[in-house]
Amino acid sequence: MASIVGGFCVPHDPLITSAPDAAPPDEAARVMQAFERVREGIQALRADTVIVIGDDHCAMFAPNCHPRILIGVGDLEGPIEPWLRIGRTAVPNDTPLAEHIMNFGFEHGFDWAVAKSLALDHSTMVPIHLAVPPGVKCIPVYISCGMTPLIQGKRCKQLGEMIARAVAAWPGDARVVVLGTGGISHWVGMADMGRVNEEFDRQVLALVERNDVEALAVLSDAHIVDQAGNGALEIRNWIVAMAAVPHLNSRVIAYEPVEEWVTGLGFTELAVGISA
Repeated sequence: MASIVGGFCVPHDPLITSAPDAAPPDEAARVMQAFERVREGIQALRADTVIVIGDDHCAMFAPNCHPRILIGVGDLEGPIEPWLRIGRTAVPNDTPLAEHIMNFGFEHGFDWAVAKSLALDHSTMVPIHLAVPPGVKCIPVYISCGMTPLIQGKRCKQLGEMIARAVAAWPGDARVVVLGTGGISHWVGMADMGRVNEEFDRQVLALVERNDVEALAVLSDAHIVDQAGNGALEIRNWIVAMAAVPHLNSRVIAYEPVEEWVTGLGFTELAVGISA
């Protein structure tokens, strides 16, 4: 029987790989150390498959096609952006499990968009490149928290819960880790681009440590954008991951407010707890 054995929330800031020397060396080193700790954590969990939660960026889909939720069930490669300084490569998918999650979602009120082949962008490829051990299969899930119409926080919670039920219903023998990506504070293409709101970021990390997915899910678009920029809407990727990990225990691994990378970068471990 398949089971979700843990999860992590990590940044997917493209500047980490495309402009590594832009950040102060000590901050950059701590970010890379945090990614290494996540990689070691995935190895320790003996993961067969990582479900990677990313979000829509303008390069991903045609302008007239903007799905609210999308799952990749077939051939994967990436990154789509050559400037990331990550060599384009095939990414192994767990197609049987991905198709099972797809069908389980269809049966339980989630009308996925489905990609039978997909070129992955930085929101999934940066974490895959830096944190997923070689040979571990990946299932990409994309949600609409980058461009309008935006998915709601409460729907992200429901999506994560459904993914957890789907994995538990899979008859195959698989150990699954869920990776929420993105955030925290950053203003993409806005006047405040380059600013980091450390106070907001630490409030979010405190909610993750308290396992308060409900509080994260009810944060409004307007509040998030006002306090932490449009890029901070990516905490909804984290909500999906948090809601997917059963009996959640959480801890902050690292936090770096790197203005040179225009983002507050947070790392958390989502550990499977014991049912009450």
